[in-house]
Amino acid sequence: MLAKETLKTVKTAADPVDIYVGKKIRQRRTVLGVSQEKLSEALGITFQQVQKYESGANRVSSSRLYHISKILGTTISYFFDGHDGEHANNIQQVAETKNALEDQDIFLQKETINLVKVYYTIDDEDVRKKVLEMVKSIAQTHGLTKKK
Repeated sequence: MLAKETLKTVKTAADPVDIYVGKKIRQRRTVLGVSQEKLSEALGITFQQVQKYESGANRVSSSRLYHISKILGTTISYFFDGHDGEHANNIQQVAETKNALEDQDIFLQKETINLVKVYYTIDDEDVRKKVLEMVKSIAQTHGLTKKK
């Protein structure tokens, strides 16, 4: 059995699932234009707690995740969509998971968020579809996407 002093000094690394869920919370909140302060007010917690959730430093309880999903207008499963289910057990794997999420998730990039926000300010659905087709055409013309 470990001594009390040893137990106090043992640090546990953030679980990759907690990091992933936190990033998805941040992604959804940011896309909707909801500040950490507004989300924290709606949840009745401090914005620092929201920061800890988003970084994966603190685990989000199931009831809290339920409330977050309602506030952000999505399902609970949204926060797990795309997770491969692997479980990392050491600090290096946690860091790699966190870096991979940041590098791969284009939806966390400011440019993507701005583009989506501006796109949805176009009220006319037909015009939005034409803008989307134009962007696809430009990308294909420059060899940036695969033609379907």
